[in-house]
Amino acid sequence: MSELTDQETADRNAVDAAQTDVTEAPESTDATDTTDLEVSQEAPEGDDAENNDDVEGRGAENTAGRAVTTPDAPADLEKEGEVAADFLENLLDICDLDGDIDVDIDGDRAAVAIVDSEEGRVPRRLVGDNAKVLDALQELTRLAVQAATGHRSRLMLDVAGHRAGRRAELVEVAKVAIASVKESGEQTALDPMTAFERKVVHDEVLAAGLSSESEGVEPRRHVVVLPA
Repeated sequence: MSELTDQETADRNAVDAAQTDVTEAPESTDATDTTDLEVSQEAPEGDDAENNDDVEGRGAENTAGRAVTTPDAPADLEKEGEVAADFLENLLDICDLDGDIDVDIDGDRAAVAIVDSEEGRVPRRLVGDNAKVLDALQELTRLAVQAATGHRSRLMLDVAGHRAGRRAELVEVAKVAIASVKESGEQTALDPMTAFERKVVHDEVLAAGLSSESEGVEPRRHVVVLPA
């Protein structure tokens, strides 16, 4: 393994420090928070809030580069977004990393994104291989929100549009599978996916009038598209 650079060591230490700050948050009582909705009969959240076509803010930006949520957004979700944005801004400052924070409300959850700023690009290492760093950072952010609000958070975090781009790819994968199942009348199993990715496919299949289910165990858990 190659030796870490001074900057990477500083980034790792900063993330460790941030994790220490939020460890006093009450433990989540629902471990299914980060898993997908395994039964495709469940209604999709909003317009697929897990994937959200994009998770960048749609409102006008304030002077801090933070997107303003819509006036009719639920107050508790607005609060989650603000707490998450503060946490992430502090983390970026500690790590001396560039990036602006966009906050939005998608369906029944807050959506927060770290996006490129005028000062520079968001380091793609905050996504990591197979989005593992992004997933860890999302969990840290949820814990920070839980510590501040006393409630378990289901917010979605994106970095540099990674989830938005992956969603577009998965929608196409789902459409091909749906067409195959409708034509052949036979079920189709897809490649292993993360919980986030399976949720995207489940919602797309449901919207097409078919059903789907998840089979297998991590890290080989996958979606099976079923005929009508």
